[in-house]
Amino acid sequence: MSERGGNKRGRGSNGLPSGANGEPQNLNALEKSLGVLNKRMEHIASEMERTHIAEYVDLLNRPFSLIWRNLLAGTARGVGIAIGFTFFAATILYLLQLLGALNLPIIGDYIAEIVKIVQIQLEGKGY
Repeated sequence: MSERGGNKRGRGSNGLPSGANGEPQNLNALEKSLGVLNKRMEHIASEMERTHIAEYVDLLNRPFSLIWRNLLAGTARGVGIAIGFTFFAATILYLLQLLGALNLPIIGDYIAEIVKIVQIQLEGKGY
């Protein structure tokens, strides 16, 4: 006997258990699981739209655009670091000069020596 054309042990042509009228018995369970699957797929689609994955994939497909953006970002970071370090160093030197002007016994001499070294280096002269 062949399994192809006929029903075997109460199963319909689609392989699901069949009732008296040929309808699947678990139709409600199937609809429920498809509804859950549909909600999950909608959630995944909305998350992909929120993360702008399409723009990211488009950017990856254009390597020169990606290189240009990274070059600009690196330049901006470098300039930002340079400006930030300049302000930080200027503030530290200013505070050291103020402490040196207080003429503290041990610390004052040490700070004055550091300020002299920095000023000599800024003028372009060696020791």
